[in-house]
Amino acid sequence: MEAYEFLLRHSQEWSKKYPGKYVALVKDKLVAVSDSGLEALKKARKKYPKQKKSIFYIPTKDETVPLL
Repeated sequence: MEAYEFLLRHSQEWSKKYPGKYVALVKDKLVAVSDSGLEALKKARKKYPKQKKSIFYIPTKDETVPLL
């Protein structure tokens, strides 16, 4: 799960930089950011047509729930 681990390592940084956006990852690379998951996937496919892509949504501050 390289992409998921990469997401976890950068989640705090990206939550400030890309709130409410979708990010596309290929292994341990951020390859696209977009307002829609489909658009992020299309951008990623264009750059990396043969590699596996992972799409994640970065929630806004209001969408996150603090853990107790």
